[in-house]
Amino acid sequence: MTSPSRPGSAGHRLARLRAAGVDGAASWNRRMLGMAHDGTRRGTRWGRGAFALVPAVVAVGALGAAMQQGALAANFSVTGEPFTLTSNGVSGTGFGAIVNTPAVGHADGTTTTDTGMARVGFASAGLAGLCGIVHQDIAGLPYSLLLTAGQSVTLPAPATLATDIPASDLYFQATELKASGSTTLENAVIGQSADQVMVAGKPLTGALPGGFGLGSAGGQGGSSVKLVGLRATAYDAEIAGSLVLPQLTIRVVGGKATAC
Repeated sequence: MTSPSRPGSAGHRLARLRAAGVDGAASWNRRMLGMAHDGTRRGTRWGRGAFALVPAVVAVGALGAAMQQGALAANFSVTGEPFTLTSNGVSGTGFGAIVNTPAVGHADGTTTTDTGMARVGFASAGLAGLCGIVHQDIAGLPYSLLLTAGQSVTLPAPATLATDIPASDLYFQATELKASGSTTLENAVIGQSADQVMVAGKPLTGALPGGFGLGSAGGQGGSSVKLVGLRATAYDAEIAGSLVLPQLTIRVVGGKATAC
């Protein structure tokens, strides 16, 4: 038979620690059971957080699959919020532009058509690098999604335009589109009726008879443009044909980024 531990001995102290541990565990367990039954949710809601990440994961996965095939046909848009597209330049043929008032969806589910924008299209184009910046608040904190491809986009843009991103049937819906360098426009008519402007054999979306248009002087899709230092504040970027993006990178950073 084992004799009981004497008070103050090592065995006695060990027994007291074990008893305290058992009592503490039992007390903690009772508290947790009581909290579980009061209907209040506590702790980190991993399920909700994971669900919020699903759209981003799916979008990035789809882009990755498209890149493996060497081309991307897609429509980029952000509900009610413009995003920034910059490039060292663009050289394209079959160029056309009109002014329209497209439907803009907002986060509260409403849609408005009171924002004048330029609808710009290229039947065939080459971009000199690409930087896309989307700003978004998540849980009250600002974040930026950066999409880059091809050569690094710099400011000021290189004087010599060397395109490395080929595209077909490329369209922008923008409130502002400007060049920081020189622009060369050939075989174009400024002030053509918007409904007569053709890009890749089709009129631009939202074109109205008598509205302002920039089209070809030599018939359907014959104008060309070379623009150095492109910067666009866009609501929509549509690739109805294909866009080959070398060295595509997509990343999310904290804050309101202004450059890639």
